[in-house]
Amino acid sequence: MKKYAIYIGILVIGLLLGWVIFGNSSNKETEHNHNEVAEANQMWTCSMHPQIMKQESGDCPICGMELIPAESSADGLMADQFKLTDNAMALANIQTSLVGNGKMSDNTIKLSGKIVENEESNAVQVSYFSGRIERLNVSFTGEEIRKGQLLATIYSPELYAAQQELITAASLKESQPALYKAVRNKLKLWKLSESQINKIETSGKVLENFPVYATVSGTVSEKLVEQGDYIKQGQPLLKIAKLNTVWANFDVYENQIDLFKKGQEVAITTNTYPNKEFKGKVSFIDPVLDARTRTVKLRVVLNNTDDTFKPGMFVEGKIKGVSSTKEQVLNIPSTAILWTGERSVVYVKSNPDEPVFEMREVKLGNTIGENYEVLNGLENGDEIVTNGTFTIDAAAQLQGKKSMMNKQGGKTMTGHEGHLGMQTTNANEKTDHSKMNERIKVSAKFQKQLKDVFEKYTNLKDALVDDDPKKAKEAATTVISSLGKIDMKLLSDKNTHNHWMKLENEIKVSANSVASETEIAAQRNHFKHLSSHLISAVEIFGINQKVYRQFCPMADDNKGAYWLSKEEIVQNPYFGMAMHNCGSVTNIIE
Repeated sequence: MKKYAIYIGILVIGLLLGWVIFGNSSNKETEHNHNEVAEANQMWTCSMHPQIMKQESGDCPICGMELIPAESSADGLMADQFKLTDNAMALANIQTSLVGNGKMSDNTIKLSGKIVENEESNAVQVSYFSGRIERLNVSFTGEEIRKGQLLATIYSPELYAAQQELITAASLKESQPALYKAVRNKLKLWKLSESQINKIETSGKVLENFPVYATVSGTVSEKLVEQGDYIKQGQPLLKIAKLNTVWANFDVYENQIDLFKKGQEVAITTNTYPNKEFKGKVSFIDPVLDARTRTVKLRVVLNNTDDTFKPGMFVEGKIKGVSSTKEQVLNIPSTAILWTGERSVVYVKSNPDEPVFEMREVKLGNTIGENYEVLNGLENGDEIVTNGTFTIDAAAQLQGKKSMMNKQGGKTMTGHEGHLGMQTTNANEKTDHSKMNERIKVSAKFQKQLKDVFEKYTNLKDALVDDDPKKAKEAATTVISSLGKIDMKLLSDKNTHNHWMKLENEIKVSANSVASETEIAAQRNHFKHLSSHLISAVEIFGINQKVYRQFCPMADDNKGAYWLSKEEIVQNPYFGMAMHNCGSVTNIIE
């Protein structure tokens, strides 16, 4: 028995030693294999520029800092899905919205709409006499004015003569009272007050420049004249909006009209105040159907005394207690759509709790105001990107996923990486131009008109290089003028037309901002945005000219910024003479 006990003891010790030696080795091998897989899937990012995402370590192409391992959180994603960090989402101002215009849920119907001015409260300030505007006291659109406020002073020859008539008639009022009364009434028709007329009569002096006072209070929505302009009697000077109330206009589809009636309560939400709900009632349903969009307008009047709503703001309305068995129609805002050739794509947020996205091709129908009808590709409840779509598309391309210009996925050099803060292939490296952006085919005449915009843009760039804000202001004005000469009829395809309209609007806004500034630092900040959108336009539509896209890593507080140039030699518009040749050519747009 003692001998057996010894044998058993030796066996147990042997098993323990085997487990320690071989089991531990096996665990290490498994751990080693796991680490190899993890390292193979490891992405690298920049702590200062989280939109940069690369498959290998190295330096950030924007600031030159050493890349750090990105958080490993892509496990379980599908092949065409990709993820952004929360920091990158915030920096790029990515916004998403649920699809479901007309979505029925718990007898609640949802509608998409837009805030507009209350036309019933709008007014037009006119001139009651002809003349020349000597001074205009309204500086900009959006300015608040009060009733009785001095708006302008006008030199009017006919008013000058009428004052002389009054002084002459005043001396004859005893002998010719009818003439005296007629002259006074004539001045009253020109909206001169009794006190003004009496002052002219008693002083015996003729006023050369006459004041024009505001007849209403409100916000200037449009300036119709400039200082120095000659105006006619009755000519509008300003459009004035009273924004203490506004309209929320919603598009209602033809097959939904019978679901709505005046007095229905509407709960309204907006992206600006996502956690707040505003109440209103249906005040008007347009009796005429829009034959183009097959919709009617439904209106809700909203109280806006605290300036909560801004005209142009998108809103969503919910009406409860509505039941219908009719098929509902989906629509999405135009800001969510990217077009390339005949394809229309959107980016869907795949995971409601995490910033995971994937590209989805959609088939579009009619235009409904600022929205498009979706015939295929999306379902009720899908969450899509509605702001920052170009940034999302650039991130997809960098991570080798399916994107607007890359149907199959895989790493390519893209034209969008640069102007969204992402470095592209160096111009000195060999580039496969077959993998460049798929260009939308447009007429040579359109390209020529776009080329003229580019020419005016280079004049603006040169002014900033020369540190000349006055010259930059003038050049920005010529950019706006060239944009206005582009013939939209040359873009017969609806998607191409709308794609250009989005870019054209952004370019125009940025150029207007440059033209309105006198400080060169502010002009350069707006020039950055202008360049971003013009780069997109030149890449997508082409101008039949070789263009160099250049980059300065120190611009925009070390975030980096791009610009276009006709020459390969770098001349920096963001620092001018202080850092004249700082920057590099990132790629050539053929």
